[in-house]
This record gives sequence, structure tokens and C-alpha cells, in this order.
Amino acid sequence: MTPDTAAATLDEWLGRVSGRTARIGIVGLGYVGLPLALLFSEDGFRITGLDIDPEKVAKLNRSESYIHRIEPEHLDAARSAGFVATTDFASVRELDAILICVPTPLYRDHTPDMRAVTATIEALGPHLRTGQLVVLESTTYPGTTDEIIVATIERHGQRVQRVVPGAESTPLDGVMVAFSPEREDPGNVTTPRRDIPKVVGGVDTSASAAACALYGSVFHRTVPVSSTAAAEMTKLLENIYRCVNIALVNELKQLCLHMGIDIWEVIDAAATKPFGFQPFYPGPGVGGHCIPVDPFYLSWKAKQFGFSTRFIELAGETNEAMPAYVVKTLERALKRAGTALAGAKVLVLGVAYKRDVDDLRESPSLTMIGLLREAGAEVRYNDPFFPRVGTGRKYDLQMESTPLDGLAEYDCVLIATDHSEYDYEKIVQEARLVIDSRNATQSLTSEKIVRC
Repeated sequence: MTPDTAAATLDEWLGRVSGRTARIGIVGLGYVGLPLALLFSEDGFRITGLDIDPEKVAKLNRSESYIHRIEPEHLDAARSAGFVATTDFASVRELDAILICVPTPLYRDHTPDMRAVTATIEALGPHLRTGQLVVLESTTYPGTTDEIIVATIERHGQRVQRVVPGAESTPLDGVMVAFSPEREDPGNVTTPRRDIPKVVGGVDTSASAAACALYGSVFHRTVPVSSTAAAEMTKLLENIYRCVNIALVNELKQLCLHMGIDIWEVIDAAATKPFGFQPFYPGPGVGGHCIPVDPFYLSWKAKQFGFSTRFIELAGETNEAMPAYVVKTLERALKRAGTALAGAKVLVLGVAYKRDVDDLRESPSLTMIGLLREAGAEVRYNDPFFPRVGTGRKYDLQMESTPLDGLAEYDCVLIATDHSEYDYEKIVQEARLVIDSRNATQSLTSEKIVRC
């Protein structure tokens, strides 16, 4: 496609979507972008995947997967349907829609790290043209789409489409811009991706209509909202809701342990109420890209309006304190067994942030390993999804997964991630001491088990 053959009106653009002739680009081929690219490919669209990592691009063009749940045959099918991966951002000029799925982490001081979003739109800017749709999917603070995406496009000399409500024959004389938050749930094998409704907020009515049509072609439901900021806030509300409730049960777990009450039994009993209650479960902290990050995105933005989000910040702080709480519990258990933490041999089971996923982002396991090392413990780990853990944004471990044999050689085994592959009965039988931060041993009874 060249600019001369670009859609001139909105109804022509929508026609390309319904006819599956629209070309779609996905920027960022990670845990969000790659599954999205495959979903569109399965539905008959020709997809261009863009990423700054040449190793990822080379693997995809050889049908080699680097995400556990994506099999090589999925990539083979996509490539047969026209999928190609590239590092060349100039290729976006041939596309009708560009969906941005890049990371939005935090700096160490809990302020938003928007470098990936900024670098992406800067790289795209010189190659965008009238009649294209640009959608940001990365979780971020309200105002990002206008303040970064729109502003950068305009700075590169392109007009952003802004029209009042009208007919579908609206002429396209600029770049359409929208926000549609990703709603990935790694490890979820019960909810088909197509059944997860897609929230959409456009800069104007043409962008909303275009984005709803595009996502509506592969998702069973789209949920349009009035603005990009409303869509951005929707994603934050979803994850802050989870963060706050997880913090609540993490705090109650600690209280229940002092009171000799099983918090898991209490949650299960409360969950029988058919209204007004949704169960959340405690753990050693929160991980993944969203829950540990999103509360701080909103609290940072709120300060620009002179507003203090004390409740949200407290929840984030409570969850961040959980790895230290688990390590302290482990230290006390070792002391009761006559062993000091300094010099103790500790095996950590699971470094992924949640069960049965190959994702290390913000994993509390990594924090606990760091804390144990700082205390002088000799730490090893086992994780079927990670044969090696090197250096990341917040860690530098340089460790290799150790086999699950000789468990009696360790002073303590810490269940940090409850992968379903583990034989917990065998682990309890062979280990000297088991610290269970995930309630993985709930069906077992042993004086060796310390639940925390």
C-alpha cells in the first residue's frame, strides 16, 4: 500500500476491516503483542510485527517461540497467512492500523518509566500518514495518549484526526488515534481471548469507530467510552481494585496467623455468599506487569492535580512489604530449628510471578532471593520455566535452576510460586523444613510445614 491508495473516508477504511484487506502492525512482540498479532492473523488479517529486539524478530521469522504458551505451529500458521516480523519501522507506511504494545514499568522511585512508549512513537512518527489508525494498548496514566502519542505525531508534522459526530463517510484528513487497554491474563486457559471485552476510547468519533470495528472483528464485544483518558483510567481501576483487595487479604493473613485462624478457610467460607463478596487470596507479594505498577502510575498522576491517593499507595506498600515478611518468617522458623539464616542452605521453588507462566516481571520470588542472599543465606532455585535467571531491570542473579533432588541437604525449602508440576507431598516428605507462602500444601499435615 502507498499513500495514494490509502483509505480516503472512514467508511472505506471500515470496509477494508470487514473485508480483511486492512494491514495491521503490532509494535512490541512480548506477552501482549505477540498473542494479539496471532489472534488477528487467525482471523484473516495480514500482520506485520515490529520489535526493536533483532533476536526476537529472527526467531519469529523462523517460527521459534519464546513464550511458553505459544507453540511453533501457531507461528507457522501465522507466517503462512502473511505474518512477518521486522525491526524496520519504515514498514508502517504500508499499514492501515498500528497497535502499540510496549512495556510501561516504573523507575525505582515509583514514577512512570515511559521511555518505551516515547521511543516507539518517535520511531513511528516520521512514517505515519493520513488515514491510519494508531492505538496505544500499554497500561499507563490518564492523559498519556494525548500528552505523548498525539503530541509526538503532531510534532512530526502529521495532523491528528478530530471530527465531531457525523456520518460514516467522514473524510480522513489525519491520523486516527485511540487507546484500548490490554487485558492479558498469562496462564489463564479457561477464558478464550476473544471473550474478553475490548474497551476503546478514541481522540474523536472516527478513531473510536475505527478502533471498535478493528477490535470487533476478532473480539466478541467492544466497549466504547467517551475519551482516551476514560479508557486509560478503566485499566487502572481494574488493576488497582485487585491490588487493594490483595493487600487487604495479605494484611488479614498476618493477623489470622497471630490469632491461630486459617485465612484460606475464612476466604473460602466468605466466598459462599452469593452477593457482595469476591474472593482474593494472599501470597508473598504481587508480580506481573500490572498490579505492582498501576497504583503508582495513578498516584503519580494524581499529585499533578494536588490529590493524595493515600488508600491506593498504602495498598501498594503493603504488597511490596510481603517478600520481606516471608523472609522474616523463614528466618524465625530456621531459628526455632536451631539454624541461623546466615549460612543456611535455602531452595526457592518457583521464580515466575505466578503459577505455570514463563514470566519474571516484578516477581516477588526475585526479591526474596535477593533478601535471602543479603542475609548471608546460600540460595538456589528451581523453576521448570526458567533454566537460568540472569540480569533484569531489578535483579542481577546469574543463577541456574537446580534439580529437585537431595532436598534433605537444604535447611529450608521455600515455596515461592506454586507451579502445578511440583509434587508437594514428595517435597514435604523429603525436606527438613518447608515455608509455604502460596498455600500449596493445604491438603497436607506435617510439623515441617510453616505457612505464611
